Amino acid sequence: MSFLEKSWAPAAIFGGLIAVGLLGAGAFIGNGVVNAQVGDRQVTVRGLAERGVTADLAILSLRFTGAGEELTETQAKIDGDLARVRAFLKSQGYPDDVVTIGRLEVTDTKAREYVSSENAPHYILAQTVTVRTNDVRRVAQTERALNDLVREGVVLDFTAPTYVFTKLNEVRPAMIAEATASARTGAEQFAMDAQTSLGGISQATQGSFEILAREDVDSESTSLDKRVRVVATVSYRLK
Repeated sequence: MSFLEKSWAPAAIFGGLIAVGLLGAGAFIGNGVVNAQVGDRQVTVRGLAERGVTADLAILSLRFTGAGEELTETQAKIDGDLARVRAFLKSQGYPDDVVTIGRLEVTDTKAREYVSSENAPHYILAQTVTVRTNDVRRVAQTERALNDLVREGVVLDFTAPTYVFTKLNEVRPAMIAEATASARTGAEQFAMDAQTSLGGISQATQGSFEILAREDVDSESTSLDKRVRVVATVSYRLK
């Protein structure tokens, strides 16, 4: 056997092992293996960290309208509805400092810039009251009780509360550590299947943090319970 043949044989054997490892690693792609490069002997993996969180800020916007032919009468209707809404929110346990009264909107349908039917009311008034609070569970309860306002004659243009998770910085370090550990687990499995050992990190990239609804069928902004997830992409050298 020539010197060239002798020096080629171990490389061929090792290359074969890596090839086998690549085939076997196909089963682990879902666990994070992204790419393996035999030439420079490194493996790139993705590690996922995900945890459930609860929103800590809720924004409830109550918009109600009134319509009529006389501005003063319509205004009186809105003023009465505003008093009912404020009394309702107080009965729900909200202090005054979390309740904001928006500006009054007045639409004159007979004005030149509006195109309306002859049967449309002359004036349409709208008022918005916004609750912004960290008592998110209370807002969830209030949402279910809004029928009480409707029964009192308040015409609500209702939108679902917005729930926000503001404490991402508190969970960020631990989740990055979890994602990195997950990536290393996938890399170690690949190295074992390739019958080699794992070296140091050659490159690492942290993906953006995502805040999602707890259930995929829900909207994130209106979901009280959420999921936070991050993906770390890490390249390891193979010894």
